[in-house]
Amino acid sequence: MDKYELLPQQLILEGTSKKEDFFQPHSASLAHVLRVHDPDYVERLTSLELTKSEVRKIGFPLSKELVQREFIIAGGTVRGSEKALETGIAMNIAGGTHHAFRAHGEAFCLLNDQAIAAQYLLDQHKANQILILDLDVHQGNGTAEIFKHHPSVYTCSVHGAKNYPFRKEESDLDLAMEDQTQDEFYLKKINELLPNLIDQVRPDFIFYLSGVDILGTDKLGRLNVSLEGCRRRDQLVFEMCFAKGIPVQCSMGGGYSKDINIIVEAHANTYREAAKLYF
Repeated sequence: MDKYELLPQQLILEGTSKKEDFFQPHSASLAHVLRVHDPDYVERLTSLELTKSEVRKIGFPLSKELVQREFIIAGGTVRGSEKALETGIAMNIAGGTHHAFRAHGEAFCLLNDQAIAAQYLLDQHKANQILILDLDVHQGNGTAEIFKHHPSVYTCSVHGAKNYPFRKEESDLDLAMEDQTQDEFYLKKINELLPNLIDQVRPDFIFYLSGVDILGTDKLGRLNVSLEGCRRRDQLVFEMCFAKGIPVQCSMGGGYSKDINIIVEAHANTYREAAKLYF
């Protein structure tokens, strides 16, 4: 998608980021992927032997390039989680592949980047209690399934009640928003949610999925949040993480407005809010 090239260009042009702030990730290791995903699924995925039904569920024609891209996205989130431990925050311009389940992919997601990185931190004893805060308009169904009953990972999804997936999984906490929800109600709920969530979970690391498909202009969303409301949402999340001293890795997630400039602006706001606090 164009946004992956346009977003860093915009951030560098306006001075929010410098070229040296960006890094090009390596592929996630197979060992780290297999800590989250089913070995048979990964073997058939990497050998391009998924069934036609499985490929249809993913929504992309299966290719070596596509599989490599997913491994690189996951590698970026793993590396980003390490950087967040050093700097307080790290961002993945891609990522947010939260519809990837343990043993299958769907909805343009093959491997679950934040799930892989979360398990990596636990395995490396770099985190003990993780919160995955998913504010994309679509429920993080794959993430919920992967970490169902996992005592060290708490999954929270705030999403559109009538958006995909139409059959929801059960996160540790789900908050469903009705169609055409606007800024005032949406931000009130987020503002009420965050402090209680932190007090309950007591995470020492947070993965934040900051999808901008909550916008009223989004083709695949059914909410009606403004650009300013979306910016304010990110501000609330980052202010909470910063105040509590909790490292946060942020994956951009979805954004499907017809106007690419709106998508880039909304994602750029996420970086701008992070920069105000951390850099």
